[in-house]
Amino acid sequence: MRPNPLRDAFANSTPALGCWLSVPSSVTAEVAGKIGFDYVCIDMQHGLIDYSDVVPMLQGLSNGDSTATVRVPWNEPGIIGKVLDAGAMAVIVPMVNTGDEAEAAISRGMYAPRGARSSGPVRAQPLEGPDYAEVANDHVSIIPMVETVEAVENIDAILSTDGVQAIYVGPMDLGVSMGLGRGTTDPSFFDALDHIAERCKAHGVVAGIHAAPDTTADRIERGYNMVTMHAELAAMRLTLIDTLSLGRGSVVEDQGAGGGY
Repeated sequence: MRPNPLRDAFANSTPALGCWLSVPSSVTAEVAGKIGFDYVCIDMQHGLIDYSDVVPMLQGLSNGDSTATVRVPWNEPGIIGKVLDAGAMAVIVPMVNTGDEAEAAISRGMYAPRGARSSGPVRAQPLEGPDYAEVANDHVSIIPMVETVEAVENIDAILSTDGVQAIYVGPMDLGVSMGLGRGTTDPSFFDALDHIAERCKAHGVVAGIHAAPDTTADRIERGYNMVTMHAELAAMRLTLIDTLSLGRGSVVEDQGAGGGY
């Protein structure tokens, strides 16, 4: 198997820092994968990326050392299996709200006897080696998303599911589910984040979260050891705004804030 910085960070209890991709581009994936992030996530849920885009993006990531990660559109066996067969080494599964749903996600990403993943690693085996099918369960990470009030209420059942090494908080959806809206700074929202991190620590599970450059340090301090720092579209937009502001000699208003994550 090739190096897997995300799993190494999990094993060493050190923060894993990641980048998010939502535009279908193998070149962008290749560049992001060589910067030094522990993982780079290709977003099939809210991004503009289809499976036909995922394969060349995974090929681009293979030129770097970042763990190739995919957020699938849903907790569904077909797409989880396909991105793993294409070479993803970590899969983030959205909207996992119960222990049973966490078990389903793990089962769909693991070979028997632990799970029910169908065997056919068409790209993963040539990439990772002839013993891929025998060792994949020990190297692949299936990461349920905790992003609703229901999931927080069932956090212990999710975290106690065999095979859950990490969970990933979707802060926008969590804020909406709590009735607080996107980008909330309500104290109850941060109480929820702290509660999730505390329960993760109690279960020996890595707490992951979607963040931003200016919130990464805070999330790590709260106990999150898998933190997505930036997304390629946001980074491009902010850099172009700064560049245009410099050229015009005045601040250019950001007209494109928001979007998916």
